[in-house]
Amino acid sequence: MSAATDREARTRAVRALEGEFSDLITLFRRKITENANRVSPGMLPGAYKVFTTIVRHEPVTQSALAEMLLLDKGQLSRSVRELTELGLIERTPDPNDGRSSLLSATAHGRDRLADARGPQEGALLAALEDWRVEDIENLARLLHALVAGSRPDGGPTT
Repeated sequence: MSAATDREARTRAVRALEGEFSDLITLFRRKITENANRVSPGMLPGAYKVFTTIVRHEPVTQSALAEMLLLDKGQLSRSVRELTELGLIERTPDPNDGRSSLLSATAHGRDRLADARGPQEGALLAALEDWRVEDIENLARLLHALVAGSRPDGGPTT
């Protein structure tokens, strides 16, 4: 295959992948909105994203959270305040920095999140029911490499 043909094939494949990602993003936006409403009726998807990120990385400082989510501090402060008022997260003093606090989910928050995710996790399990476990693991590995900007085979990037 010539270099030009390979480049064209790669471009077509990447465009097809971009289309699939667009559809996947739309699906996940819908799921995130549904989950946010199950955690707390009227919760905005942005606050849900902040909450799930806290759960995944807890304990986490607000500045680290802002960096992870690429949010301005004002927007993040509103979400953190909302999540705290709902009893979903709590602040504790950061033992490494007296000026900062650590954010963590409360037991109530973890329970609400588990309840909210239940229908979604069941749907994903059902959608992947006929997939081989190795294929699911491979998809997760490939997506991780894409997000990390690394090669799927673990080799050095060019």
